[in-house]
Amino acid sequence: MQQKIRESIAEIQKRIEQASLRSNRNPSEIKIVAVTKYSTLETTKAVLDEGLIHIGESKVQDVIPKLNMLGDRGIWHFIGHLQTNKVKDVVGHFRYIHSLDRISLAKEIEKWGKKKEVKTNCFVQVNVSGEESKFGLKPKEVLEFVKETSKMEYITICGLMTMAPFESNPEDTRPIFQKLRELQEEVKSLQLPHAPAQDLSMGMSNDFEVAIEEGATFIRLGTILVGQELKPTH
Repeated sequence: MQQKIRESIAEIQKRIEQASLRSNRNPSEIKIVAVTKYSTLETTKAVLDEGLIHIGESKVQDVIPKLNMLGDRGIWHFIGHLQTNKVKDVVGHFRYIHSLDRISLAKEIEKWGKKKEVKTNCFVQVNVSGEESKFGLKPKEVLEFVKETSKMEYITICGLMTMAPFESNPEDTRPIFQKLRELQEEVKSLQLPHAPAQDLSMGMSNDFEVAIEEGATFIRLGTILVGQELKPTH
């Protein structure tokens, strides 16, 4: 397993460098979030052993054993849809939340941030594609939402996140990523202290190169990195 992950990382890094070259970017700007949400504790440890420090999980109950064993070794990202009743278990353990998509959730993150005296980096999730099956704000709602969270002291809007539809030709995802980058510029133009919005979380195993060309700073890679070891139970 260790050797396989090592080889996968080497191949991914090569593709990141090529995509960066095509788009006049520095490859060091792009961080891999290793999506280990269906992976075992051993696989997650193997990823960390190979030097990837950003770990993406989406089921609070499944990640507790990993956090207990490995929590201080990585930077943990909550990448799934977050229910308000799970926020207390996420704040303080996860440095990043990639799925802030409603005010009730923001209020809950703020409440637990205050209790635990910890600030959380949040990506506002945007449903750029408009698919009914996906969570996220509509693009036209983003600016108002960001303004609405401006009084919150324990939330930093570090950027925007989206999921593109799965396309057999990854090039077809480009307009989705372009739109998110345009929205990012609009958020940055507000110049709100709590919303620097320097990051874009977009691009997965199938389309990360296009996402990089369009400005991604965090790419979320699961299948291409660790495979689908375990089937989701929910």
